[in-house]
Amino acid sequence: MDFDPADVRASVFYQQMIRYIVPRPIAWVSTISSAGITNVAPFSYFTGVGSRPPSLLFCPANNIDGEPKDTLRNIQDTGDFVVNIVSLSVAEAMNATAAALPPEESEFDIGGLTALAGVKVGAPRVLESPVQFECRRMHVLNIGEGPGGANIVIGSIVHVHINDDVIGAKGLVDPDLLDAVGRMGGLSYCRTKDRFDLPRPG
Repeated sequence: MDFDPADVRASVFYQQMIRYIVPRPIAWVSTISSAGITNVAPFSYFTGVGSRPPSLLFCPANNIDGEPKDTLRNIQDTGDFVVNIVSLSVAEAMNATAAALPPEESEFDIGGLTALAGVKVGAPRVLESPVQFECRRMHVLNIGEGPGGANIVIGSIVHVHINDDVIGAKGLVDPDLLDAVGRMGGLSYCRTKDRFDLPRPG
């Protein structure tokens, strides 16, 4: 099958992309509005940028009205956010926070989650998440307009919280203990417990 993305609707191409860019880690991004309302929502276009400077990115699409989602608007207003890693133990809570709520309601409540104050940022973090990256906004790139329009948020990692229960040998996170989940296409997810090693070529 060959086709030009320009020949299909963006929503159709999205359904293709999420099925062959897999698995995708989940950025469970927590923020706070200028009015003090906490927010947490999952995004599966997410990756690290680099370690010098420590940085990551995620991509919140515009909502169905073509406006920025609460997460993006909060980051634009305050400059702070936290990326919380999703383990299997909080997968259902993460899924609950994907609901579209009005700005005056908090997803922390519908997910039954505990908001903890950040050490270096004003945004809250999710206590139940095993790893939390406190971030400050570096760049927000708007690369698409209207419903589903793409945005790229790049954050500087200024503090990291790691639950001692997921620390393994050499002081590093053990992937089995972390038991992170990834996003597949449609309604499907995967776990990171099924892995294999390949030696690096000389």
